[in-house]
Amino acid sequence: MAASKDAAVNKPDSAQAADKAEASAKSKGIAVLEGLLGKESAPVIPLPGRRNKIEPAKKAHWTARWLKKLRWRHAIIGASFLGLVAVPATLASLYMAFIATDQYHSSASFAVRSIEGGVSSDILGMFTQASGASTVSDSYILMDYILSERMVAAADRKFKLEDVYATRGLDYFYGIGSALPIEDKLDYWHDMVDVSFDHASGIMQVTVKAFDPKQAQEIAQFIVGQADSLVNSLSLSARNDVLRAAQDEVLAGEARLSKARAGLRDYRDKSQEISPEEGAKLAVQLIGSLEQQLTQLNADLATAKSQMSEDTPRIRVLKTRIESLEQQLAVERQRLGTGERSPTAGEPNSPDVAGRIAQFEELETEREFAERAYTAALASLEKARIDANNRQRYLALFIEPTLSELAQYPNRLLNAFLVTLGLLFAWGIGVMSYYNIRDRA
Repeated sequence: MAASKDAAVNKPDSAQAADKAEASAKSKGIAVLEGLLGKESAPVIPLPGRRNKIEPAKKAHWTARWLKKLRWRHAIIGASFLGLVAVPATLASLYMAFIATDQYHSSASFAVRSIEGGVSSDILGMFTQASGASTVSDSYILMDYILSERMVAAADRKFKLEDVYATRGLDYFYGIGSALPIEDKLDYWHDMVDVSFDHASGIMQVTVKAFDPKQAQEIAQFIVGQADSLVNSLSLSARNDVLRAAQDEVLAGEARLSKARAGLRDYRDKSQEISPEEGAKLAVQLIGSLEQQLTQLNADLATAKSQMSEDTPRIRVLKTRIESLEQQLAVERQRLGTGERSPTAGEPNSPDVAGRIAQFEELETEREFAERAYTAALASLEKARIDANNRQRYLALFIEPTLSELAQYPNRLLNAFLVTLGLLFAWGIGVMSYYNIRDRA
């Protein structure tokens, strides 16, 4: 009985053990299947009695994977910093410290001045006083000329820029190459020559850099000489333009005066009188004389009628003389311009004195105006000729090209710092961009 009871008691225990073994086998099979399918992160249904054993293993697995990825990412970031920032910055610093060649500078200051500008009592006012918009425009023209291909070509012909700025030692960054086109030489010229202009004072400053202080000074002197020649040519061109315009005005005035004089001479040839005004005066005097005689004859006729009859010879003679004087008076008055004008009035040989006077006055007015215009043109031409003999604009050089004793360029510490800062900035942007894209993905 006892044996049967023990068998009955142990039978459920064996069934329970069998159930646990079957569940464990199933969980292992599910884990193997998920591992084969790549579903490591798939959720696992915890079974009774196995939960505390499965979760620590999973946590350890994920921690190992995260640490592996973290070490790999940090290694890439460190390598990129080393290759993109540290090594280039170190090489740039070493280049600036031991390879870059010393550069010397030469500076010159000048201003474009005009004679027409006001006179100042102090020396500073000679250069700070504004002389008009023309000198400002000339200054900007001068700036463009100094930095132009024409200046580079002239300097290259005189100094051979490829020899002056040839590479010194291993300094290939600041040196110039050989057999370069004019465009590349112009770019290098802009790096070695600096021009600044103060609009308020009108002062322009030119700074030239070179590997030798004497060569820098010679190039600066050459630039100042070329600038002075350009200002002279601009002033000469303006003076020639003014002189040419004044000469053209004189020629036009001379032609107009000649035409007016020719018209007046043609009138005098046809009218056969110097001035119709003199003829008018004589006509007025003649009319006055005829009127006086007519008045006297009328008085004599009245006296004779009171003493004689109408048929007497004296009265007939007086009447005949009065009729003749009246006819002569009418003719003279018609010639003077009173009464009806003749069809030929206005012609130089017309008996109409008033018409001849009007035509003469028109010709005379034209002649006088032409003479005055011609006189004014001659005065302008003389003034333009005097101005052309003087320099209206000139280059006032008040600081001669200097001779440097200490190399000021390149700025080694500043250049190395800027290179390092730029590389660090670019690297930081790249790293932040990577993390931004990774977080969004």
